[in-house]
Amino acid sequence: MPEDLLARYHAVLGRLDDAVAAAGRPPGAVRLVAVSKTHGAERMGPLLAAGQRLFGENRVQEAEAKWPLLKAGCPDVRLHLIGPLQTNKVRQAVALFDVIETLDRPRLAEALAAEFARGGRRPDCLIEVNIGGEPQKAGVPPDQADGFIDDCLGRWRLPVIGLMCIPPENRDPAFYFRALAELAARHGLPELSMGMSGDFPVAIAAGATMVRVGTAIFGTRFTS
Repeated sequence: MPEDLLARYHAVLGRLDDAVAAAGRPPGAVRLVAVSKTHGAERMGPLLAAGQRLFGENRVQEAEAKWPLLKAGCPDVRLHLIGPLQTNKVRQAVALFDVIETLDRPRLAEALAAEFARGGRRPDCLIEVNIGGEPQKAGVPPDQADGFIDDCLGRWRLPVIGLMCIPPENRDPAFYFRALAELAARHGLPELSMGMSGDFPVAIAAGATMVRVGTAIFGTRFTS
């Protein structure tokens, strides 16, 4: 029901504001990315009407089917790619997304640089760091992150504005969020995308500027 969706959405906004205040940070310091992956376009309407303008999608193909018409009606929507990006989908991703949060390997950096060189759009980029060094997860390994960040900024001249991570499950996320914040600070990167439905207040305390929240807003995901 739209009423339930809006109730959850406003509850998340309230928790976000409380976490920002508890961390001693100014109002508006943290932005909410509503993770709309696997949820149909009809569920976006109530959130758009409520003023939500940042959304996250995992797959290029799903976003292509859902968002062009929605963005035509709300031109100030900013769409974030938060799932892995295959190099053969770079052109479509650049055309559709406003922020690519999952830059994680040299081959992808080269493909993005080549696409940007063609002219047109240059979406902001975040580098995904596999902050826990987990072999099953995407992201640049922590011991390679400094060099990769330098290459993305210098060698490939990509519009990198920050870092993104997903901490290991069943471990204290605060340690990993602080590690990502320290890495970003070393490189003068202002944006930190970290924290999801279960841990975003902890991420805010560690310096997140964007939190990616799906289940707490939309409820159980639909499969597709």
